[in-house]
Amino acid sequence: MTSSSTRRQLESRAVARSYFGTDGVRGIVGEFLTAELVEQLGKASALWSGRGRVFVGRDTRASGEELEEAFARGVASAGGSAVLAGVIPTPAAALLRLDLGVIITASHNPPEYNGVKFFDHDGRKLSDPAEEEIEALLDAPAPGGGEIVHVGVAVDSYLEHVLERFSSDLGGLRIAVDCANGSYAHIAPRAFAELGAHVEAIGNEPDGNNINVGCGATDLSALQRVVTAGDFDLGIAFDGDGDRMLAVDENGAALDGDQIVAILALALEVDLVAVTTMTNLGFHRLMEEHGVRVITTDVGDRYVLDALYREGGILGGEQSGHIILLRDHVTGDGLASALQLCGALGGRRLSEAAAQMQRYPQVMQNLPRADRGELPESLRRRVDAVNAELDGGGRVLVRPSGTEPVVRVLAEAATQGEAEDLCARIASLVTQELG
Repeated sequence: MTSSSTRRQLESRAVARSYFGTDGVRGIVGEFLTAELVEQLGKASALWSGRGRVFVGRDTRASGEELEEAFARGVASAGGSAVLAGVIPTPAAALLRLDLGVIITASHNPPEYNGVKFFDHDGRKLSDPAEEEIEALLDAPAPGGGEIVHVGVAVDSYLEHVLERFSSDLGGLRIAVDCANGSYAHIAPRAFAELGAHVEAIGNEPDGNNINVGCGATDLSALQRVVTAGDFDLGIAFDGDGDRMLAVDENGAALDGDQIVAILALALEVDLVAVTTMTNLGFHRLMEEHGVRVITTDVGDRYVLDALYREGGILGGEQSGHIILLRDHVTGDGLASALQLCGALGGRRLSEAAAQMQRYPQVMQNLPRADRGELPESLRRRVDAVNAELDGGGRVLVRPSGTEPVVRVLAEAATQGEAEDLCARIASLVTQELG
């Protein structure tokens, strides 16, 4: 994607990533994330992409418009063309990308955060080496000569794509939809209604400062109250930028991403799925019963995506609600996943569909440590020995956090009490080993 001159700059200036995290660049606005940094990212990414066309959108945060404009200035300063779409969900930026697709968002984070997510010309998230190359160009000279244009059809183009490829007749369904006061506020209720559902929307009045606040996929309590009080068939919750989706059944019980992927895997009759190390043991057992191969990746939807592309699969996801359907799509999409979930019910209650998977109780604990390095081999051996002792009746997972100086401990067992005891046992073991 880079020109030969730009490539020479990269070879001489490439550095380890300082700004990119697990999903783009993200932080508190005015502190880590400034308009100056975002403008630099616009310039650097345009140079990296060959000074081409960059499709840019944003979520509903108060800081979004200023940062969108800053990013666009950076693209234009590099000689590229910034195509601004305004408020759109993240999956729309992936679908409608040009030489690059960019969304100004901090996803599920609180309103004071914002960030920049990138998609390449194929709609895929950037690799670590690509992010390093962009960082190496942050201080590169800006040749100028670019342009900034605005488009007003992005939402309609995105919605047309999703409704054509992921919809079914929802006539008779009563659905409560929590839009997290984010990018789906004026899109998702319209989509469900167009397919015949009776819709009640909450979290659909964004004011720039209420995205993800007491609503959406990060807090299901408001949606649960609406569903149980209003005799709804189910509830759907998105996060602020629309790449996550969770559900609530007719009784108000929450479904996580594991349960949703399980329902979709059986309905779509796939032969493989990709999930992460956090995925519930009950999911693995259900897939084994149905002869579905499970690929397990590190935590992060980008790793799930990589596995699906590598293995030729179409379905994967995370507990957090990143549901990925690569049939007629390029990335995780909350609305497409929600429509597929509704279509997969086949006249059943959501609680009945979810009951296919026995969900093992999980208990998690974060243990502070002085650094973020790899775990010692002696600790790994002791954890392996515990898992061998459990012999499939439960499991433990110990992993260092990629974002903060803690070790995360996960324990699963047949009962809540057993999971709690197992987590305490492993936490003590970790403390002994790490001091």
